[in-house]
Amino acid sequence: MIFGSSGRGFPAMLRMPRCVFIITFLILSIGQTLSFAPALFAAEDDLESVLNEVAGQLARRDFPAALAVFNRLNPEDAEKTEILIMRATILNSAGRPAEAKTIANRVIAKESGNTDAMMILADAAAREGKARERRTVLERVINTDPRHTRALNDLGNINLGSRSLKTAAGYFDRALAVDPLNGEALVGRGLVYRYAHEPKRAEQLFNRAVNQYPQWARPLHERARLYKGAGFANDALMDLDAAKKLEPDNYWIAVDRGQVLMDLDRGPEALEEFTLAISLSPNDFLAYVYSAGLKEQAGDYAGAEQDYAKLAKLKPEYYFAFESLGMIKMKNKQWAQARDAFLEAYKQAPKEYTYVLLAAVNWMRAGKQTDPKQFLAQVLRTAPRDSLEYTMIRLFHDLAGDVDAAMKVETEKNLYTKARMVFYLACYYDIRGNRTLADRYYLLVQELDAMATVEWRLNEWILADRGIGLRAEK
Repeated sequence: MIFGSSGRGFPAMLRMPRCVFIITFLILSIGQTLSFAPALFAAEDDLESVLNEVAGQLARRDFPAALAVFNRLNPEDAEKTEILIMRATILNSAGRPAEAKTIANRVIAKESGNTDAMMILADAAAREGKARERRTVLERVINTDPRHTRALNDLGNINLGSRSLKTAAGYFDRALAVDPLNGEALVGRGLVYRYAHEPKRAEQLFNRAVNQYPQWARPLHERARLYKGAGFANDALMDLDAAKKLEPDNYWIAVDRGQVLMDLDRGPEALEEFTLAISLSPNDFLAYVYSAGLKEQAGDYAGAEQDYAKLAKLKPEYYFAFESLGMIKMKNKQWAQARDAFLEAYKQAPKEYTYVLLAAVNWMRAGKQTDPKQFLAQVLRTAPRDSLEYTMIRLFHDLAGDVDAAMKVETEKNLYTKARMVFYLACYYDIRGNRTLADRYYLLVQELDAMATVEWRLNEWILADRGIGLRAEK
């Protein structure tokens, strides 16, 4: 216990996909047990054998095959409400919401108060991205049945997602009033407390859920996030370890576990976790952010470069990926590729004039010194004229005026701005062929020690490559 004493416990509940639950209920209701053995799938097309085969196909997550089995039913059985609900539920799971809605509306036409059919409409709307329609249907469900816990929880989660905490709390409280054992409501209400900065009350509900649903990873996961946010990394890691055993293929558990391991300065283990997350969901971008940073920190620039390239492809608006990619390309003296990366970063962040200067530096090194002139002329039209960045961009555009630029840099009071602009002076002289003056300015950047800048890291790589500077001597 971290934030205070826990509440009393509740019995555990089993959780299963809705379509499997329906099938289980129907078969048990006729006094039969499920059998997935193919040998038991008789040629008879009675309801029992069809339900058994549907259950078997669902266990393999073969939704098309499960739906095809329904075609063997006689017309009377095929039109039973329970069978129609089951088919529509499977259609939603198969990613065919329009067909699911058609069947659900047929049921509602016969039974206007059928909340199972309404929930199918709500699920279909969610799959189609129709948030307003989904909310309307869910409200219709609870108007029909005010004690419908799933609809109450869904509405709670919708409001939680929009940070309408008071409204979300109301729905979760109503669900808990109906069923104090309801796991979704316990976790949802705990999240409301967490977002409302009431960690003790959040922990109490998460504890209750963890104790009552020991085979469910989500309460452990959410409690771990609570502990991580409060700075209790070791406690968070214990919960994430337990959650991972229950759901080893959960992307977000892997990402959160990697973050906690980073907090504990266990970089190699954290990298393993982010690598696992990437393997689980290669098109989710967040794990690449951390993986790339850890690889770069460990000196694996080739691996970091691959991660940054993938990250840039997955989420182009995340311009830091282009920044990091450009830096590694620059370190490897791949000037044209570095230029392109910095140009893309500038495209995503048009007020970041660092990217303009870095693009210009690499552009010149990749070809002729006048190559970026037209691009720089366009930037000069919008850059603030009283800024030191404007002066430096003008220097690279004109290829003249270095003495005036150096004097302005010398009088700059802001340490970080001064260090950054000294770096560009060094690059300017380097490109213009004055190696002695360039090295003097590179060494000055190191002296200023503005470590929290892109330019400082690039400067360190250049000094190391040339074997000069304080760190090179060490």
